[in-house]
Amino acid sequence: MSTQNAAQATAPSTLQNRHVGVEHYENFPVASVLCPPRIRPAVVAIYHFARTADDLADEGTATPQQRRDALAAYRDELRAAEAGRAEGTRWPRIFGPLALAMREHALPGAPLHHLLDAFVQDTDNPIYADRAQVLDYCRRSADPIGRLFLHLYGIDAPDALRESDAVCSALQLINFWQDISIDRARGRVYVPQSDLHHHGLTVDDLDPARDRQAVRALVRDLCDWAEALMRQGAAIGRRVPGRGGWELRLVVAGGLRVLEKIRAIDHATTLTRPKLRASDVPLLLGRAVAARLSGA
Repeated sequence: MSTQNAAQATAPSTLQNRHVGVEHYENFPVASVLCPPRIRPAVVAIYHFARTADDLADEGTATPQQRRDALAAYRDELRAAEAGRAEGTRWPRIFGPLALAMREHALPGAPLHHLLDAFVQDTDNPIYADRAQVLDYCRRSADPIGRLFLHLYGIDAPDALRESDAVCSALQLINFWQDISIDRARGRVYVPQSDLHHHGLTVDDLDPARDRQAVRALVRDLCDWAEALMRQGAAIGRRVPGRGGWELRLVVAGGLRVLEKIRAIDHATTLTRPKLRASDVPLLLGRAVAARLSGA
């Protein structure tokens, strides 16, 4: 999955929802030079919690039931951390720092449980009937990361939460449309059935050998959806002060840049995966500055 995040569509300061040296969580902010030292350990703890859970759901050769059993054990350790009990012996490097972050920042447990719910859902490789079902998945796989980030800044205004959810869900969607070929190889399909039907396609048409204009038109529509959602939430960058605001503006710029790269290959993401590179950094920085100056 991305997470799911979402992932993936990341700004250079993130390396997330797959990154930090590996392809994990590149859509969500991870402690970077922009992350204030006061909250950096908590951000790192959240990242490693999510990344490890993602691996339990995705990596290796375990059966779906074995993955669910591992995630259930992982959830038990989360509950122990919430209750202030000593962490178990299986993932001490995850739950030791996480328990500390929960104590120091009154970090809520519900968003972390929502992430686990999404990872468990991934083990079943479900089919999504429509966009509402995909967004419901994003609500658990991606939105909790943004809400935890805002919590660390003491921000809980309803408008800010809505904007954060829009950005995180958009990043997750961008990750999905960027990674169609990768997810398809894993037996995962996040493209809604309703969109496939609208274009006269089936899941089998997402195979690389069946690339054609109808498939690319489908991906174009899905990317337009993700972009509209991203722009709905882009104002979140001005609600978070200091470094956090810069981080979010870069995240938004990174996600939109991935969409540009998808357009540049005529939406052929069933064949290849476009991604950000070091050469994109100056452009993203310039766009973040422009967004700051314009008040966006």
